[in-house]
Amino acid sequence: MIENRPVTTVIAHCVLIVGIAVLALPIWITFVAATHDAVRITQVPLPLLPGNQFFQNLAAAWGQGIEGAGGQPVGNMLLNSLAMALMIAVGKIVISLPSAFAIVYFKFPFRMGFFWMIFITLMLPVEVRIVPTFQVVADLHMLNNYWGLSVPLIASATATLMFRQTFLTIPDELLEAARIDGAGPMRFFWDILIPMSRTNIAALFVILFIYGWNQYLWPLLITTDRSMYTVVMGIKQMLEAAEQAPEWNLIMMTTLLAMLPPILVIITMQKMFVKGLTETEK
Repeated sequence: MIENRPVTTVIAHCVLIVGIAVLALPIWITFVAATHDAVRITQVPLPLLPGNQFFQNLAAAWGQGIEGAGGQPVGNMLLNSLAMALMIAVGKIVISLPSAFAIVYFKFPFRMGFFWMIFITLMLPVEVRIVPTFQVVADLHMLNNYWGLSVPLIASATATLMFRQTFLTIPDELLEAARIDGAGPMRFFWDILIPMSRTNIAALFVILFIYGWNQYLWPLLITTDRSMYTVVMGIKQMLEAAEQAPEWNLIMMTTLLAMLPPILVIITMQKMFVKGLTETEK
């Protein structure tokens, strides 16, 4: 029996409200700053209510950018970030699914040895192997294009481990039933394993999309053409340019636009994301 304690309920709600306020306040300030002109943002006190320059700032940031930061339109940078994030998320899932399938359902020499070779790459992130990775990408002429932005980040031991654990929870009776019905390995993979793993795929897609969207060091290293800048790189360039010519209204508008795609992905896939992280039985 759960006791009804009003005092505990009030305290819990107060803590939740304070937590939400702490998390939401920076986002609100970003939105408010994106609705004022550059002069008002530099004045004290900082405005806490929206202004009337939202659509003007949106048009300027989307189509022109900040001149001191190279003048790259935010729309182009968002497109680059979206392409990189989607290629990384989809690529990791496409590679990890068959690799986990092979490790779990096929018997071959040194099977676990290969699995641990994949798993040990978790200790070798891109930052550790960045110099040889850059050399390989440069030799393959993949600088300043989407392939160079995404391919070196596609291999994922984390995704392989996650799908391996998911496949291990699927009853062996399903495999035996598929064999009795005459289904081959790939038929079993496409018609049984993939549908039963869709919530895990959705959860992993959200995580990997945000991972790809937030990349900064690798795109900074391999892109010399401003037209290939991602939005995270663009914001950093704008912050550096703000020291000479502050245009905080456009910077905040760019930041606001940069938050929208990850938020939309999370909202769209929220139910499957939570279910994929919490369900333990198939």
